[in-house]
Amino acid sequence: MEGFFKLKENGTNVSTEIMAGFTTFFTMSYIIFVNPAILSATGMPSQAVFLATIIAAAIGTLVMGLFANVPYAQAPGMGLNAFFTYTVVFALGFSWEQALALVFICGMINIFITVTKIRKSIIKAIPESLQNAISGGIGIFIAYIGIKGANIIEFLSDNTNIVSINNQPFAADGTYSNIFSIVTNGGIVPAVVDFTNPATQLSIIGLVILVILIVLKVKGAILLSIILTTLIGIPYGIVDLSNVSINTAGLSSAFADLGITFGAAFGPKGIQSLFNDPSRIPLVLITIFAFSLSDTFDTIGTFIGTGRRSGIFSEEDIKALETSTGFKSKMDKALFADAIATSIGAVFGTSNTTTYIESAAGIGVGGRTGLTSLVVAILFLACILLAPVAGIVPAAATSPVLIIVGVMMMASFIKIDWEDIEEAIPAFFASVFMGFGYSISYGIAGGFIFYCLVKVCKKELNQVHPILLVSTILFILNFVVLALI
Repeated sequence: MEGFFKLKENGTNVSTEIMAGFTTFFTMSYIIFVNPAILSATGMPSQAVFLATIIAAAIGTLVMGLFANVPYAQAPGMGLNAFFTYTVVFALGFSWEQALALVFICGMINIFITVTKIRKSIIKAIPESLQNAISGGIGIFIAYIGIKGANIIEFLSDNTNIVSINNQPFAADGTYSNIFSIVTNGGIVPAVVDFTNPATQLSIIGLVILVILIVLKVKGAILLSIILTTLIGIPYGIVDLSNVSINTAGLSSAFADLGITFGAAFGPKGIQSLFNDPSRIPLVLITIFAFSLSDTFDTIGTFIGTGRRSGIFSEEDIKALETSTGFKSKMDKALFADAIATSIGAVFGTSNTTTYIESAAGIGVGGRTGLTSLVVAILFLACILLAPVAGIVPAAATSPVLIIVGVMMMASFIKIDWEDIEEAIPAFFASVFMGFGYSISYGIAGGFIFYCLVKVCKKELNQVHPILLVSTILFILNFVVLALI
């Protein structure tokens, strides 16, 4: 194990890696339950999506750990699954089989741009100030995820600010049932809750426990806080142990349902029908482009934001990324592992599989090698039988972890010259858009756009790397397309 994962070389050991694996898994295990709930709204069998989610996460994470030897976990991405259901299927009228075909094609495109070095060329083209902004922005983003998950904030929107319900224009005098989505405009007002919710109270307790353990430098503080908060949640009524059991009764029916989604992307209702209507081909291409752009930059942002600061991608590895051919650097291998995961997930029946920002929680514990990913993959596979066990860890126990990890990652802001307005403006928009736009790729888009705007104003556009300029144009085009559809 030492020889394969090079633990000493990476400044870690088996116990730290295992602890990191458990931490990462518990902070992202919610996807096992959330993804089926979102995708099944399209008509996909929920049990099949449950298994597809686990299988895609396990395979993608295994490839990341065993091939790239980095501590990142993969699973169907939040945001991308919502785009799959509410935009691609409901708004644009694709069948879920066609949507899976679109995801598969997106994965193949990502494999192509990884093999041809386009992805790593994008990374090399990003200025150092923006890379630090992305890292700090991910800190804001992941802390915001934690604050939301802890139910510390709530949002108020009166009926004058509601734009649509169930993807249909809102009517104040209408009657709605089976509501699955509500869109409001900028009039929405965030506020701190009144703390009467037991789940919120438990989150605050968990946050206090974690802060105390972190400040006192207790070994395994993050995982220990998750365990302690979960135990406290039992008398609170947040953690229900009555449903903890090994589920074998429904396993055979779940695998039978998996037969419905497995390979559906290639069937007569999938890719075989995708290009039948010439009038819809532009829409097909636009949708593939939107999938690929978000998937690509979500991953790049995660690697830049967490890999360099933690030392996972060392200076030597970054140099190898710039000069080597093939898959000689960790970053090369990690990008390839991420690229193939999306296509694998589509084959089994789930939306885009991507590298999870929650991996930062395991990295914060000290995870530095693929052994962390191996542990995460094993835990995902165990959930085929033991899903209720993963489900007993409440969001109130994992959300404080994301908040504190976000705090740690914001240290990258210190490397930005905030007194230089030309550097500060792109850095600000990169970091703030990432958190408030709830998207790594949107944050990168904001940073790119304002970086180019600053250079245009200073008549220094020739200093912008061509790849960054093209990426900026693609982002603007993507926003235009989203406005049109």
